[in-house]
Amino acid sequence: MRSPRRHRIHWAWLVAVAAFVALIGAAGFRAAPSVLIDPLHQEFGWSRGTISAAVSINLLLYGFISPFAAALMERLGMRRVVAGALVLVAAGSGLTVFMTASWQLLLCWGVLVGTGTGAMALAFVATVTSRWFVRHRGLVSGVLTAAGAAGQLIFLPLIAALATDHGWRPASLTVAGAALAVVPVVLLLLRDRPSDVGTTPYGGAAEEEPPPPAKGSAVRALTVLRDAARTPTFWLLAGGFAICGASTNGLIGTHFVPAAHDHGMPHTTAAGLLALVGLFDVAGTIASGWLTDRVDPRWLLGAYYTLRGASLIVLPQLFAPTTEPPMWAFIVFYGLDWVATVPPTVALCRERFGLSGPIVFGWVFASHQVGAAFAAFGAGVTRDHLGSYDLAWYVAGGLCAFAAVMSLRIRPNERATPKH
Repeated sequence: MRSPRRHRIHWAWLVAVAAFVALIGAAGFRAAPSVLIDPLHQEFGWSRGTISAAVSINLLLYGFISPFAAALMERLGMRRVVAGALVLVAAGSGLTVFMTASWQLLLCWGVLVGTGTGAMALAFVATVTSRWFVRHRGLVSGVLTAAGAAGQLIFLPLIAALATDHGWRPASLTVAGAALAVVPVVLLLLRDRPSDVGTTPYGGAAEEEPPPPAKGSAVRALTVLRDAARTPTFWLLAGGFAICGASTNGLIGTHFVPAAHDHGMPHTTAAGLLALVGLFDVAGTIASGWLTDRVDPRWLLGAYYTLRGASLIVLPQLFAPTTEPPMWAFIVFYGLDWVATVPPTVALCRERFGLSGPIVFGWVFASHQVGAAFAAFGAGVTRDHLGSYDLAWYVAGGLCAFAAVMSLRIRPNERATPKH
């Protein structure tokens, strides 16, 4: 009589769990600036433009570290890079409790946290899915991308409550502690390549796994950029994703809470609304990953950017001291669209650029953060000089229309560069 067949969990799913937990742990800081801008302004007297400059440096490094981190993961492995990145996030957030001058905020929020979060940004998601998954790649991309939204959902209300009741310092220390707490999970479960545990990518064969690079990580990242930049596909993806960053992390992620407070809404209520954006973003991003496995990613991007732009244009009319039904509708609608753009963009990078796709996506994501940095700083300056954020919402809404056009102009079924 044959014994029952034993089913074992594929290592790819354990790696995905470790990546998800690590991304949640790093998401604490992504929730912090929008809640802490006003407390820092009140205690130190720094302008919103100055505080937003620290956020802008963070967003720029968050993007530009990403392709080099993706290349470094090819050389040193994901586990070492991600564990080190989490320690940097903890240091940058924790050391803010000792600062007395604005340059220290630029160093901690900008340089340390920006480098740490950048080392495990969305290029990390692209690396995990590219190495470990063939089947369900789009769905896993959506789930891992949603980890950031899940972290926002967890941390925003907590940080807002701590900042309101106990001051911004306990909130910063909470972010630092969360980043450190997930390091053991990374060291225990995250593995660099399927061959490390004697298996193959989920749903694929051993040959799907790219070999370690022969050249240095920085050279590798720059070489991939040189080759990708010769193609129209890269610039269309980068341009659209720059607008994506401007209309999400840079604008809504950084300035929604203070903008709502300008209209009389309490910080905790506004932070709760932003956390709900994260809740619906989890559903929207996972659904987008599922759709990416089935629908042309170019059409998905065109639809996402069009709908996002429309929602931003109507937002200034929705702010009020209390949350009325139209604002609830915006939260649901915008939340479903927040980072739904990531799975189709990752898929296009993989399809057009082959095994270099994760690094190419790192550069595309760098453009995302350039857009976010400009929007974070520009919206802060706009508020300082005009006394209102309205112009920032309208400009972002108009730019989303250009992003939709750029996405639809990507040529179908085009191999932009040879595989590396």
